[in-house]
Amino acid sequence: MKLDEVSPVLDVHPPHETPHGVRDFAIHLFTITIGLLIALSLEGAVEWQHHRHLAHDAAASMRAEIASNAKGMPNTLTDLKKRQDQLSHDVDVLKEFLKTKKFPKQGALEISFGIRTFDNVAWRTAQTTGALSYMPYDEAEDFSSIYTMQDLLADSEKSAARDAMVALAPFLGMKDSDPDPTPEETRTIIDRINILQGQLLLVNSFMTGLDAEYTKFLTAHPQ
Repeated sequence: MKLDEVSPVLDVHPPHETPHGVRDFAIHLFTITIGLLIALSLEGAVEWQHHRHLAHDAAASMRAEIASNAKGMPNTLTDLKKRQDQLSHDVDVLKEFLKTKKFPKQGALEISFGIRTFDNVAWRTAQTTGALSYMPYDEAEDFSSIYTMQDLLADSEKSAARDAMVALAPFLGMKDSDPDPTPEETRTIIDRINILQGQLLLVNSFMTGLDAEYTKFLTAHPQ
């Protein structure tokens, strides 16, 4: 039988015979005390083994989750760079329109942004079960740092997506037959795109930092 399968139960019985004298009473008391200590030690060992397995399984699950999240980061960074370049192009096109008064043809402008999601089920499970408290401090801190950065990146992406929608709003439903935006409206659109570009700089900073943390962590914890 494995140690972690044992479920010790404290079962103390009174002596079957009446103790005769102080010596017999002391022997019975000593026997009961030893039995209690053995049972408590066994119970503690089983609990320690359970906590050890809980921490080990949680760490393995989080390492696998982090490795999975890290796989798509290079492509995500490349895609983000393309979107930033496209926004710079959009600003140039709109500035040219202010000079020439000729609004660009449909399709010349493109404002889009996608949110990169990250799995965190293993992390949330480790928090719920208390597994983190049974890990070495340094190991728990490494996991916490990475998942905190993922949350910060997710928040910044949501803000960027909101800014993208605000910048895109003037183009929604626009037709070739509609009047061109006024110079004032065009400058407003440029300002909105510039705000989006600033937000994407923050997203890029978080994403680059997280990618570096992924590499560092996975190098130290190979699968």
